[in-house]
Amino acid sequence: MDQEHERPEPRKDVPRDHPVTRSPEERERERREDDLARALGEAEARKVRARRRREESVWFGLGTFGLVGWAVALPTLIALALGIWLDANYPQRFSWTLTLLFAGIVAGCFNAWYWVSRERDQIGHDQEDDDGV
Repeated sequence: MDQEHERPEPRKDVPRDHPVTRSPEERERERREDDLARALGEAEARKVRARRRREESVWFGLGTFGLVGWAVALPTLIALALGIWLDANYPQRFSWTLTLLFAGIVAGCFNAWYWVSRERDQIGHDQEDDDGV
């Protein structure tokens, strides 16, 4: 008989289910089962994340609009109040109110830009997780 196709004798000191004693077909079947289990786990994780995002989508969107709105409005109102107070107590040739109103709007826009870019990065990170899973 051809020696290349002979099956080696099982070793007595190795358990029967040890990888050394299993046939190539058994090892291939186990590898496919592991791949299937991994793929099913990844699909389930994507489904859970998608379901969680769908439930939060309306409230998340409203919350983001509110966050951006307050990120602009709050610095603008604080600067406006400070400008009115400075005009009343320390008058100058220029208007503190208009100057600080402009500065508050600029600060609010930078603040809103920061929050929106942070949310965009988080969404991009979540999408990378979905693609990598």
